[in-house]
Amino acid sequence: MIRTLYEKYKEIILYLFFGGLTFLVSMASYIFFLRVFHDNALIANVFSWIFAVTFAYVTNRIWVFHSQNHGVKAITKEIISFFGGRVATLLLEEAILFVGINMMGMNNIVVKVIAQIVVVIGNYVISKIFVF
Repeated sequence: MIRTLYEKYKEIILYLFFGGLTFLVSMASYIFFLRVFHDNALIANVFSWIFAVTFAYVTNRIWVFHSQNHGVKAITKEIISFFGGRVATLLLEEAILFVGINMMGMNNIVVKVIAQIVVVIGNYVISKIFVF
């Protein structure tokens, strides 16, 4: 029964697992860049995004969605779709950070975690429908 449930929800389970790892990459690099950019959350987030999205692309392509695309043209299209979809959620995340930190005065780590939850859900939908 457990194996049947795993097979049925394998893609979601793997997405959540690798999404969790991507979250760790995102948070660690975000905290690092917060220090580098002297607590400018929006700039730190953009640099963190580059690390996290690159990590996510590789893990999603190989282990979550098992992409069968081969060749330069097909992989280039897939990368553009993946990163393009992630730009949409980056803009959403930047808006959440701006409102939460700059307008509401909330703790930047708390706001980042909240934003990441919203982003993970959005990224799954985008990847499932438009990329893989």
